[in-house]
Amino acid sequence: MPPRFRFSSFAYFLLFVLGVALITPSCNATRQSRKSTYKKSPKNSSEDRFRHQLVHTAKKNLGVRYKYAGNTPKTGFDCSGFTKYVFRKEGINLPRTSRDQAKVGKRINLRYVHKGDLIFFGKRGKVNHVAIVSENKKGDIYVIHSTSSKGVKIDNISTSKYWKPRIMFARNILGRDVLARKR
Repeated sequence: MPPRFRFSSFAYFLLFVLGVALITPSCNATRQSRKSTYKKSPKNSSEDRFRHQLVHTAKKNLGVRYKYAGNTPKTGFDCSGFTKYVFRKEGINLPRTSRDQAKVGKRINLRYVHKGDLIFFGKRGKVNHVAIVSENKKGDIYVIHSTSSKGVKIDNISTSKYWKPRIMFARNILGRDVLARKR
């Protein structure tokens, strides 16, 4: 009978370290590429044009009054009624409440928001407000939303003493699968 070869615990350890070293850089590279893909939106792409059109539709409603549970320009809007209305006008159906809208799409870092993304606000971990990003310029994030005090308006939430501390997270509703279904 031939002698059996036995690995020592040190040999197993070396194989483990080598395996981890080979796997880790590729995982990290994948993560980085996903991040940068969203960060840089190609100019004049169909996605970029769609985002611009979405914000244009939202801006048509500047000055419309606030109305609790309102969801049309005629009656007025609450925050989620406004986002639902704007997205519906562009062919995308969103849930009615801000809490339910906060479950749609992909969560993204605030630094990388684009026109048409949604930003959610709240207190103590509960979402109570939603807004549409109209611009992200040098770290200043401008949103268009329906506020109870002024109706539909644009705010710079990066400098607002009221909105900035209430920011919870952002979501990209306009994933490639959604845009592909729209065509």
